[in-house]
Amino acid sequence: MTRVRVLDREGAGAAVDAVFEGLSARSRYLRFHAPMPRLTAAMRRQLTDLDGRRRAAVVAECGRQTVGIARLAATDQGTAEMAIAVVDRWQRKGVGTRLITALGNLATDLSYPGLTGEVLYENLPVLRLVRRAFPGARLEPSEDEVIRISYPLTSTLTHEELVADLRW
Repeated sequence: MTRVRVLDREGAGAAVDAVFEGLSARSRYLRFHAPMPRLTAAMRRQLTDLDGRRRAAVVAECGRQTVGIARLAATDQGTAEMAIAVVDRWQRKGVGTRLITALGNLATDLSYPGLTGEVLYENLPVLRLVRRAFPGARLEPSEDEVIRISYPLTSTLTHEELVADLRW
């Protein structure tokens, strides 16, 4: 059974290292939008720099093993940008759903009006995850091979619009 909790700065380094090591080259590419054979010191500092407000994260654990992380970072527009990674062995087992739901709850608790993100066109599992977890999320294709996601945390969609959106 996995548990999801807010990640603090003290535990961030070990969690980031464990998740990165559990990702295949393909999963790293899909998460970082570029080949990432190793985690650079600068990238590790960025991923572990959590203040609990402008940069926050949730972690999924099974026993003592870290199996996924979802992060948010404040944007200049006042929303929070989200990112998620689940180690390969734990993908398609509900971990991503639990993480992204917890991240949405954390963003709401922190009073962010919405979440944004960018997903590569080819990352269909994450696009489906976003659609399931965030009905009404706007997915906008761009010219740079990413789909931009925006999701208001206070939805003004009608029930009919939400149901129609789930058929995607």
